[in-house]
Amino acid sequence: MTQASAAPKDNRQRYGRHDREIIALAVPAFGALVAEPLFVMVDSAIVGHLGTAQLAGLGVASGLLTTAVSVFVFLAYATTAAVARRVGADDLSAAIRQGMDGIWLALLLGAAVIAVVLPTAPALVEMFGASDAAAGYAITYLRISSLGIPAMLVVLAATGVLRGLQNTRTPLYVAIGGFVANGVLNVGLVYGADLGIAGSAWGTVIAQCGMAAVYLFVVVRGARRHGASLRPDAAGIRACAQAGVPLLVRTLSLRAILMIATAVAARIGDAEVAAHQIILALWNFLAFALDAIAIAGQAIIARYLGANDAEGARAVCRRMVQWGIASGVTLGLLVVLARPLFIPLFTSDAAVQDTALPALIIVALAQPICGIVFVLDGVLMGAGDGRYLAWAMLLTLAAFTPAALLVPTLGGGLTTLWAAMTLMMTVRMLTLWLRSRSGRWIVTGATR
Repeated sequence: MTQASAAPKDNRQRYGRHDREIIALAVPAFGALVAEPLFVMVDSAIVGHLGTAQLAGLGVASGLLTTAVSVFVFLAYATTAAVARRVGADDLSAAIRQGMDGIWLALLLGAAVIAVVLPTAPALVEMFGASDAAAGYAITYLRISSLGIPAMLVVLAATGVLRGLQNTRTPLYVAIGGFVANGVLNVGLVYGADLGIAGSAWGTVIAQCGMAAVYLFVVVRGARRHGASLRPDAAGIRACAQAGVPLLVRTLSLRAILMIATAVAARIGDAEVAAHQIILALWNFLAFALDAIAIAGQAIIARYLGANDAEGARAVCRRMVQWGIASGVTLGLLVVLARPLFIPLFTSDAAVQDTALPALIIVALAQPICGIVFVLDGVLMGAGDGRYLAWAMLLTLAAFTPAALLVPTLGGGLTTLWAAMTLMMTVRMLTLWLRSRSGRWIVTGATR
Protein backbone atom coordinates (compact mmCIF):
# COMPACT_ATOMS: atom_id res chain seq x y z
CA MET A 1 0.00 0.00 0.00
CA THR A 2 1.38 3.42 -0.95
CA GLN A 3 1.71 6.27 1.54
CA ALA A 4 -0.86 8.29 -0.44
CA SER A 5 -3.52 5.56 -0.09
CA ALA A 6 -2.61 4.83 3.52
CA ALA A 7 -3.12 8.44 4.65
CA PRO A 8 -6.86 8.65 3.75
CA LYS A 9 -7.42 5.30 5.42
CA ASP A 10 -5.69 6.50 8.59
CA ASN A 11 -7.80 9.67 8.51
CA ARG A 12 -11.01 7.64 8.16
CA GLN A 13 -10.03 5.43 11.05
CA ARG A 14 -9.17 8.43 13.24
CA TYR A 15 -12.38 10.26 12.32
CA GLY A 16 -14.37 7.09 12.92
CA ARG A 17 -12.90 6.79 16.41
CA HIS A 18 -13.62 10.44 17.16
CA ASP A 19 -17.16 10.15 15.79
CA ARG A 20 -17.91 7.16 17.99
CA GLU A 21 -16.66 9.04 21.04
CA ILE A 22 -18.69 12.13 20.18
CA ILE A 23 -21.89 10.18 19.57
CA ALA A 24 -21.45 8.06 22.72
CA LEU A 25 -21.21 11.20 24.86
CA ALA A 26 -23.43 13.66 22.96
CA VAL A 27 -26.60 11.58 22.51
CA PRO A 28 -27.17 10.83 26.23
CA ALA A 29 -26.13 14.39 27.08
CA PHE A 30 -28.83 15.73 24.74
CA GLY A 31 -31.45 13.56 26.44
CA ALA A 32 -30.44 14.85 29.87
CA LEU A 33 -30.46 18.47 28.68
CA VAL A 34 -33.96 18.13 27.20
CA ALA A 35 -35.28 16.47 30.38
CA GLU A 36 -34.24 19.42 32.60
CA PRO A 37 -36.67 22.10 31.25
CA LEU A 38 -39.48 19.54 31.37
CA PHE A 39 -39.53 20.00 35.16
CA VAL A 40 -40.88 23.53 34.74
CA MET A 41 -43.29 22.41 32.01
CA VAL A 42 -44.77 19.71 34.27
CA ASP A 43 -45.09 22.14 37.18
CA SER A 44 -46.78 24.68 34.86
CA ALA A 45 -49.24 22.13 33.50
CA ILE A 46 -50.26 20.98 36.99
CA VAL A 47 -50.35 24.39 38.68
CA GLY A 48 -52.13 25.93 35.68
CA HIS A 49 -55.27 24.01 36.61
CA LEU A 50 -55.31 25.66 40.05
CA GLY A 51 -55.88 29.11 38.58
CA THR A 52 -54.36 32.00 36.65
CA ALA A 53 -52.93 33.70 39.75
CA GLN A 54 -51.17 30.50 40.83
CA LEU A 55 -49.71 30.00 37.35
CA ALA A 56 -48.53 33.60 37.24
CA GLY A 57 -46.91 33.16 40.66
CA LEU A 58 -45.16 30.01 39.45
CA GLY A 59 -43.92 31.87 36.38
CA VAL A 60 -42.29 34.60 38.45
CA ALA A 61 -40.79 32.20 41.02
CA SER A 62 -39.49 29.73 38.44
CA GLY A 63 -37.92 32.60 36.49
CA LEU A 64 -36.03 33.67 39.61
CA LEU A 65 -34.98 30.10 40.43
CA THR A 66 -33.85 29.38 36.87
CA THR A 67 -31.73 32.53 36.89
CA ALA A 68 -30.21 31.67 40.27
CA VAL A 69 -29.25 28.15 39.21
CA SER A 70 -28.08 29.03 35.68
CA VAL A 71 -25.57 31.48 37.16
CA PHE A 72 -23.80 28.50 38.76
CA VAL A 73 -23.69 26.31 35.66
CA PHE A 74 -19.90 26.71 35.84
CA LEU A 75 -20.04 23.98 38.50
CA ALA A 76 -20.71 21.49 35.70
CA TYR A 77 -18.40 23.03 33.11
CA ALA A 78 -15.32 23.57 35.29
CA THR A 79 -15.68 20.19 36.99
CA THR A 80 -15.98 18.36 33.67
CA ALA A 81 -12.71 19.81 32.40
CA ALA A 82 -10.78 19.29 35.64
CA VAL A 83 -11.93 15.69 36.11
CA ALA A 84 -11.39 14.72 32.47
CA ARG A 85 -7.79 16.01 32.58
CA ARG A 86 -7.09 13.70 35.52
CA VAL A 87 -8.73 10.84 33.64
CA GLY A 88 -6.46 11.52 30.67
CA ALA A 89 -3.49 11.45 33.05
CA ASP A 90 -4.72 8.01 34.24
CA ASP A 91 -5.25 9.18 37.82
CA LEU A 92 -8.83 8.26 38.67
CA SER A 93 -8.35 8.82 42.38
CA ALA A 94 -7.29 12.43 41.81
CA ALA A 95 -10.10 12.85 39.23
CA ILE A 96 -12.78 11.90 41.74
CA ARG A 97 -11.06 13.95 44.46
CA GLN A 98 -11.28 16.92 42.09
CA GLY A 99 -14.96 16.18 41.57
CA MET A 100 -15.61 16.07 45.32
CA ASP A 101 -14.14 19.56 45.65
CA GLY A 102 -16.73 20.74 43.10
CA ILE A 103 -19.53 19.04 45.02
CA TRP A 104 -18.47 20.62 48.32
CA LEU A 105 -18.37 24.02 46.59
CA ALA A 106 -21.91 23.38 45.29
CA LEU A 107 -23.16 22.69 48.82
CA LEU A 108 -21.57 25.88 50.16
CA LEU A 109 -23.00 28.00 47.35
CA GLY A 110 -26.42 26.38 47.78
CA ALA A 111 -26.49 27.20 51.48
CA ALA A 112 -25.51 30.80 50.70
CA VAL A 113 -28.32 31.13 48.14
CA ILE A 114 -30.89 29.83 50.65
CA ALA A 115 -29.64 32.35 53.22
CA VAL A 116 -30.25 35.13 50.69
CA VAL A 117 -33.53 33.98 49.11
CA LEU A 118 -35.57 33.09 52.22
CA PRO A 119 -35.59 36.59 53.78
CA THR A 120 -35.63 38.51 50.50
CA ALA A 121 -38.28 36.47 48.66
CA PRO A 122 -41.00 39.18 48.92
CA ALA A 123 -38.62 41.86 47.60
CA LEU A 124 -37.44 39.63 44.74
CA VAL A 125 -41.01 38.85 43.70
CA GLU A 126 -41.95 42.54 43.83
CA MET A 127 -38.89 43.41 41.72
CA PHE A 128 -40.15 41.06 39.00
CA GLY A 129 -43.46 42.93 38.93
CA ALA A 130 -45.81 40.20 40.13
CA SER A 131 -49.42 41.30 40.58
CA ASP A 132 -50.97 41.42 44.07
CA ALA A 133 -52.97 38.28 43.28
CA ALA A 134 -49.91 36.32 42.14
CA ALA A 135 -47.32 37.67 44.59
CA GLY A 136 -48.36 35.49 47.53
CA TYR A 137 -48.19 32.32 45.45
CA ALA A 138 -44.83 33.34 44.00
CA ILE A 139 -43.36 33.94 47.47
CA THR A 140 -44.63 30.58 48.72
CA TYR A 141 -43.23 28.69 45.75
CA LEU A 142 -39.92 30.58 45.82
CA ARG A 143 -39.26 30.03 49.52
CA ILE A 144 -40.04 26.31 49.45
CA SER A 145 -38.23 25.66 46.18
CA SER A 146 -35.13 27.52 47.36
CA LEU A 147 -34.61 24.65 49.82
CA GLY A 148 -33.86 22.46 46.81
CA ILE A 149 -31.16 24.77 45.40
CA PRO A 150 -28.26 22.98 47.16
CA ALA A 151 -29.49 19.72 45.63
CA MET A 152 -29.75 21.36 42.21
CA LEU A 153 -26.19 22.67 42.46
CA VAL A 154 -24.92 19.28 43.62
CA VAL A 155 -26.59 17.80 40.54
CA LEU A 156 -24.70 20.29 38.37
CA ALA A 157 -21.33 19.52 39.98
CA ALA A 158 -21.88 15.75 40.04
CA THR A 159 -23.01 15.82 36.42
CA GLY A 160 -19.67 17.48 35.66
CA VAL A 161 -17.86 14.70 37.53
CA LEU A 162 -19.55 11.97 35.49
CA ARG A 163 -19.08 13.83 32.21
CA GLY A 164 -15.40 14.17 33.07
CA LEU A 165 -15.32 10.42 33.66
CA GLN A 166 -16.72 10.09 30.10
CA ASN A 167 -20.09 8.94 31.45
CA THR A 168 -23.15 10.79 30.12
CA ARG A 169 -25.53 7.82 30.39
CA THR A 170 -25.97 8.02 34.15
CA PRO A 171 -27.00 11.72 34.02
CA LEU A 172 -29.57 10.77 31.38
CA TYR A 173 -31.05 8.03 33.56
CA VAL A 174 -31.09 10.30 36.61
CA ALA A 175 -32.77 13.10 34.63
CA ILE A 176 -35.48 10.75 33.37
CA GLY A 177 -36.04 9.34 36.87
CA GLY A 178 -36.20 12.85 38.33
CA PHE A 179 -38.69 13.96 35.68
CA VAL A 180 -41.02 11.03 36.39
CA ALA A 181 -40.74 11.45 40.17
CA ASN A 182 -41.41 15.17 39.88
CA GLY A 183 -44.60 14.56 37.91
CA VAL A 184 -45.93 11.90 40.29
CA LEU A 185 -45.09 13.91 43.41
CA ASN A 186 -46.63 17.09 42.01
CA VAL A 187 -49.93 15.41 41.19
CA GLY A 188 -50.03 13.66 44.56
CA LEU A 189 -49.16 16.70 46.67
CA VAL A 190 -51.06 19.35 44.70
CA TYR A 191 -54.31 17.42 44.28
CA GLY A 192 -54.09 14.32 46.48
CA ALA A 193 -52.82 16.15 49.57
CA ASP A 194 -54.58 19.37 48.52
CA LEU A 195 -51.45 21.48 49.17
CA GLY A 196 -51.91 23.68 46.11
CA ILE A 197 -48.87 25.51 44.76
CA ALA A 198 -46.90 24.62 47.92
CA GLY A 199 -47.37 20.94 46.99
CA SER A 200 -45.85 21.59 43.58
CA ALA A 201 -42.84 23.24 45.20
CA TRP A 202 -42.35 20.43 47.70
CA GLY A 203 -42.70 17.82 44.97
CA THR A 204 -39.95 19.47 42.95
CA VAL A 205 -37.67 19.81 46.00
CA ILE A 206 -38.10 16.13 46.89
CA ALA A 207 -37.37 15.08 43.28
CA GLN A 208 -34.26 17.28 43.18
CA CYS A 209 -33.00 15.91 46.48
CA GLY A 210 -33.57 12.38 45.19
CA MET A 211 -31.52 13.13 42.07
CA ALA A 212 -28.72 14.60 44.18
CA ALA A 213 -28.76 11.53 46.43
CA VAL A 214 -28.37 9.20 43.44
CA TYR A 215 -25.45 11.25 42.11
CA LEU A 216 -23.77 11.28 45.51
CA PHE A 217 -24.17 7.53 45.81
CA VAL A 218 -22.49 7.01 42.42
CA VAL A 219 -19.64 9.44 43.14
CA VAL A 220 -19.04 8.17 46.70
CA ARG A 221 -18.97 4.57 45.46
CA GLY A 222 -16.37 5.58 42.86
CA ALA A 223 -14.36 7.44 45.50
CA ARG A 224 -14.23 4.39 47.77
CA ARG A 225 -13.30 2.13 44.87
CA HIS A 226 -10.34 4.30 43.91
CA GLY A 227 -9.31 5.41 47.39
CA ALA A 228 -10.24 9.08 46.97
CA SER A 229 -10.91 11.18 50.06
CA LEU A 230 -14.43 12.44 50.65
CA ARG A 231 -13.50 15.14 53.14
CA PRO A 232 -13.74 18.81 52.17
CA ASP A 233 -10.40 20.28 51.17
CA ALA A 234 -10.18 24.06 51.53
CA ALA A 235 -7.45 24.44 48.90
CA GLY A 236 -9.31 22.26 46.41
CA ILE A 237 -12.63 24.06 46.97
CA ARG A 238 -10.89 27.42 46.58
CA ALA A 239 -9.27 26.24 43.33
CA CYS A 240 -12.69 25.15 41.99
CA ALA A 241 -14.14 28.54 42.85
CA GLN A 242 -11.27 30.37 41.17
CA ALA A 243 -11.66 28.26 38.02
CA GLY A 244 -15.37 29.03 38.01
CA VAL A 245 -15.12 32.84 38.26
CA PRO A 246 -14.29 33.42 34.55
CA LEU A 247 -17.08 31.05 33.51
CA LEU A 248 -19.43 32.94 35.84
CA VAL A 249 -18.51 36.18 34.03
CA ARG A 250 -19.16 34.44 30.71
CA THR A 251 -22.58 33.18 31.86
CA LEU A 252 -23.66 36.54 33.30
CA SER A 253 -22.66 38.28 30.06
CA LEU A 254 -24.73 35.82 28.03
CA ARG A 255 -27.70 36.27 30.37
CA ALA A 256 -27.37 40.04 29.94
CA ILE A 257 -27.49 39.65 26.15
CA LEU A 258 -30.71 37.63 26.36
CA MET A 259 -32.29 40.13 28.78
CA ILE A 260 -31.38 43.06 26.52
CA ALA A 261 -32.89 41.27 23.52
CA THR A 262 -36.17 40.67 25.37
CA ALA A 263 -36.28 44.27 26.61
CA VAL A 264 -35.75 45.58 23.07
CA ALA A 265 -38.49 43.29 21.70
CA ALA A 266 -40.86 44.64 24.38
CA ARG A 267 -40.09 48.22 23.28
CA ILE A 268 -40.95 47.39 19.66
CA GLY A 269 -44.47 46.14 20.42
CA ASP A 270 -46.69 43.48 22.00
CA ALA A 271 -46.80 41.28 18.89
CA GLU A 272 -43.02 41.49 18.61
CA VAL A 273 -42.31 40.50 22.21
CA ALA A 274 -44.80 37.63 21.97
CA ALA A 275 -43.16 36.40 18.76
CA HIS A 276 -39.72 36.90 20.34
CA GLN A 277 -40.62 34.60 23.24
CA ILE A 278 -41.73 31.89 20.82
CA ILE A 279 -38.55 32.18 18.77
CA LEU A 280 -36.40 32.28 21.90
CA ALA A 281 -38.01 29.03 23.09
CA LEU A 282 -37.09 27.39 19.77
CA TRP A 283 -33.60 28.91 19.86
CA ASN A 284 -33.05 27.46 23.35
CA PHE A 285 -34.23 24.03 22.19
CA LEU A 286 -31.86 24.11 19.22
CA ALA A 287 -29.13 25.11 21.66
CA PHE A 288 -29.68 21.86 23.57
CA ALA A 289 -28.77 19.84 20.49
CA LEU A 290 -25.63 21.88 19.85
CA ASP A 291 -24.73 22.03 23.55
CA ALA A 292 -24.76 18.22 23.68
CA ILE A 293 -21.93 18.19 21.14
CA ALA A 294 -20.14 20.89 23.14
CA ILE A 295 -20.40 18.75 26.29
CA ALA A 296 -18.80 15.86 24.43
CA GLY A 297 -16.08 18.28 23.33
CA GLN A 298 -15.41 19.38 26.91
CA ALA A 299 -14.90 15.83 28.12
CA ILE A 300 -12.89 14.55 25.15
CA ILE A 301 -10.60 17.56 24.74
CA ALA A 302 -9.75 17.67 28.45
CA ARG A 303 -8.95 13.96 28.43
CA TYR A 304 -6.57 14.32 25.48
CA LEU A 305 -4.84 17.29 27.09
CA GLY A 306 -4.53 15.42 30.38
CA ALA A 307 -2.88 12.57 28.46
CA ASN A 308 -0.33 15.05 26.98
CA ASP A 309 -1.71 14.39 23.49
CA ALA A 310 -1.71 17.86 21.93
CA GLU A 311 -2.05 16.56 18.37
CA GLY A 312 -5.00 14.39 19.38
CA ALA A 313 -6.67 17.44 20.94
CA ARG A 314 -6.16 19.42 17.71
CA ALA A 315 -7.61 16.56 15.64
CA VAL A 316 -10.66 16.27 17.88
CA CYS A 317 -11.16 20.04 17.72
CA ARG A 318 -11.15 19.96 13.91
CA ARG A 319 -13.62 17.08 13.86
CA MET A 320 -15.87 18.77 16.42
CA VAL A 321 -16.05 21.89 14.25
CA GLN A 322 -17.12 19.73 11.31
CA TRP A 323 -19.81 18.22 13.51
CA GLY A 324 -20.92 21.70 14.59
CA ILE A 325 -21.25 22.93 11.01
CA ALA A 326 -23.11 19.82 9.85
CA SER A 327 -25.46 19.95 12.84
CA GLY A 328 -26.10 23.65 12.31
CA VAL A 329 -26.94 23.18 8.62
CA THR A 330 -29.29 20.31 9.48
CA LEU A 331 -31.06 22.25 12.22
CA GLY A 332 -31.35 25.31 9.97
CA LEU A 333 -33.05 23.27 7.25
CA LEU A 334 -35.43 21.76 9.80
CA VAL A 335 -36.37 25.24 11.04
CA VAL A 336 -37.16 26.39 7.50
CA LEU A 337 -39.25 23.29 6.75
CA ALA A 338 -41.11 23.27 10.08
CA ARG A 339 -41.63 27.04 10.18
CA PRO A 340 -45.28 27.05 8.98
CA LEU A 341 -46.16 24.27 11.46
CA PHE A 342 -44.20 25.45 14.48
CA ILE A 343 -45.63 28.94 15.04
CA PRO A 344 -49.34 27.91 15.16
CA LEU A 345 -48.53 25.54 18.04
CA PHE A 346 -47.90 28.58 20.23
CA THR A 347 -50.33 31.22 18.96
CA SER A 348 -53.31 31.72 16.66
CA ASP A 349 -52.76 35.48 16.57
CA ALA A 350 -52.14 36.39 12.92
CA ALA A 351 -50.06 39.45 13.85
CA VAL A 352 -47.71 37.38 16.01
CA GLN A 353 -47.42 34.71 13.31
CA ASP A 354 -46.64 37.27 10.61
CA THR A 355 -43.99 38.84 12.84
CA ALA A 356 -42.33 35.54 13.76
CA LEU A 357 -42.15 33.88 10.34
CA PRO A 358 -39.52 36.14 8.69
CA ALA A 359 -37.46 36.28 11.90
CA LEU A 360 -37.29 32.48 11.88
CA ILE A 361 -35.50 32.62 8.53
CA ILE A 362 -32.72 34.60 10.25
CA VAL A 363 -32.61 32.01 13.02
CA ALA A 364 -32.32 29.22 10.45
CA LEU A 365 -29.50 30.94 8.57
CA ALA A 366 -27.62 31.48 11.83
CA GLN A 367 -27.59 27.82 12.88
CA PRO A 368 -24.27 26.87 11.18
CA ILE A 369 -22.67 29.82 13.00
CA CYS A 370 -24.26 28.64 16.25
CA GLY A 371 -22.90 25.15 15.62
CA ILE A 372 -19.34 26.45 15.38
CA VAL A 373 -19.80 28.68 18.43
CA PHE A 374 -21.13 25.93 20.70
CA VAL A 375 -18.46 23.46 19.66
CA LEU A 376 -15.53 25.86 20.11
CA ASP A 377 -17.03 27.06 23.38
CA GLY A 378 -16.97 23.44 24.55
CA VAL A 379 -13.44 22.90 23.29
CA LEU A 380 -12.08 25.93 25.16
CA MET A 381 -14.01 25.01 28.30
CA GLY A 382 -12.53 21.53 28.12
CA ALA A 383 -9.11 23.12 27.81
CA GLY A 384 -9.78 25.21 30.92
CA ASP A 385 -9.44 28.42 28.92
CA GLY A 386 -12.05 30.21 31.02
CA ARG A 387 -10.25 33.54 31.24
CA TYR A 388 -10.31 33.96 27.46
CA LEU A 389 -13.97 32.89 27.30
CA ALA A 390 -14.85 35.57 29.86
CA TRP A 391 -13.11 38.37 27.94
CA ALA A 392 -14.52 37.14 24.61
CA MET A 393 -18.08 37.20 25.98
CA LEU A 394 -17.61 40.67 27.45
CA LEU A 395 -16.44 41.84 24.01
CA THR A 396 -19.50 40.19 22.46
CA LEU A 397 -21.78 41.95 24.95
CA ALA A 398 -20.13 45.27 24.12
CA ALA A 399 -20.70 44.70 20.39
CA PHE A 400 -24.29 43.48 20.75
CA THR A 401 -25.66 46.10 23.15
CA PRO A 402 -25.49 49.18 20.88
CA ALA A 403 -26.62 47.17 17.85
CA ALA A 404 -29.68 45.89 19.73
CA LEU A 405 -30.57 49.27 21.28
CA LEU A 406 -30.48 50.90 17.84
CA VAL A 407 -33.15 48.53 16.48
CA PRO A 408 -36.23 50.39 17.81
CA THR A 409 -34.51 53.76 17.37
CA LEU A 410 -34.04 53.11 13.66
CA GLY A 411 -37.54 51.67 13.27
CA GLY A 412 -36.41 48.07 12.91
CA GLY A 413 -38.65 45.15 13.78
CA LEU A 414 -38.18 41.68 15.24
CA THR A 415 -36.35 40.42 12.16
CA THR A 416 -33.79 43.21 12.60
CA LEU A 417 -33.42 42.31 16.28
CA TRP A 418 -32.66 38.70 15.38
CA ALA A 419 -30.20 39.96 12.79
CA ALA A 420 -28.48 41.67 15.72
CA MET A 421 -28.58 38.35 17.59
CA THR A 422 -26.90 36.73 14.59
CA LEU A 423 -24.28 39.49 14.66
CA MET A 424 -23.71 38.60 18.31
CA MET A 425 -23.16 34.94 17.44
CA THR A 426 -20.85 35.93 14.58
CA VAL A 427 -18.68 37.98 16.95
CA ARG A 428 -18.56 34.99 19.31
CA MET A 429 -17.59 32.72 16.43
CA LEU A 430 -14.75 35.01 15.34
CA THR A 431 -13.32 35.36 18.85
CA LEU A 432 -13.47 31.59 19.44
CA TRP A 433 -12.12 30.71 16.00
CA LEU A 434 -9.14 33.04 16.43
CA ARG A 435 -8.35 31.45 19.77
CA SER A 436 -8.66 27.91 18.41
CA ARG A 437 -6.38 28.78 15.47
CA SER A 438 -3.75 30.30 17.75
CA GLY A 439 -3.23 27.07 19.67
CA ARG A 440 -2.74 28.98 22.92
CA TRP A 441 -5.54 26.97 24.50
CA ILE A 442 -3.47 23.79 24.23
CA VAL A 443 -1.94 23.30 27.67
CA THR A 444 -1.21 19.65 28.40
CA GLY A 445 -0.93 17.89 31.74
CA ALA A 446 -3.16 16.74 34.60
CA THR A 447 -3.77 20.37 35.59
CA ARG A 448 -3.78 23.56 33.54
